[in-house]
Amino acid sequence: MHRLLDDHAHDNGLRDVSPKLKLAIGAFSIMACIASPTPAVPLAVSACLSAAVILLARIPWRLYIGIIAIPLSFALLSASVVALLSPGEEIMSLGALSLSREGLWLGMLLVSRTIGGTSSLFFIALTTPMTEIFSILRSMGLPETLVELSMLIYRYIFVLLEEAMLVHSAQEMRMGYTSIRGSISSFAMLASVLFIRAWERGERLMVAMDSRCYSGRMPVGDDHSVRPAHLVVSAIYILSITAFLLAVIRSGLA
Repeated sequence: MHRLLDDHAHDNGLRDVSPKLKLAIGAFSIMACIASPTPAVPLAVSACLSAAVILLARIPWRLYIGIIAIPLSFALLSASVVALLSPGEEIMSLGALSLSREGLWLGMLLVSRTIGGTSSLFFIALTTPMTEIFSILRSMGLPETLVELSMLIYRYIFVLLEEAMLVHSAQEMRMGYTSIRGSISSFAMLASVLFIRAWERGERLMVAMDSRCYSGRMPVGDDHSVRPAHLVVSAIYILSITAFLLAVIRSGLA
């Protein structure tokens, strides 16, 4: 998934758009989904950003649906529990459980907010490389130590995953997962060896960084300038969602 997301983040139709602009759109979209009292605004946000990812960034729609279906499945499960356990006017009885009108509405709102927030996050992840995000964090005045630690943690997560994949592949070649007993034994061995292997790999990586004159500050990608056309489109999107959100809030108060 690291290589998959990073490949698309470095090679997509929105690659030349300023990462600050994309982060602003994503952050605004998340806040709009949280502030909305109805599912309408999160669904509108999801539709707009999904269209941008598929049509403008040219991310394969099968890939996009596949990755967004994972959090959506958890949201549907949580919404089902909320809908069945929330008190209110009963619509349907399912034995000891009952579906209420308020619970159904709350479940729909939960699912819609999850879809909108997830679409916002994947809009950033699929169009903006992590190096540019770290560059923005640095330009925002975050402590240098925090930015450097974030970059190292991000890199070492995938060092750990790579070592786990190598050990797992070696175990599969030796028929380590052909039975339940063998699978448990192989997994226990994988867990015991993984930390030591990752530690050794990290030590080699630090030696390589020191040999390249690492001084505690890693270079990151340059920021792209904000083009007027991109700014106009972003402003139209933000103003449209804001107007829609205000209209929904006013209709609810009325």
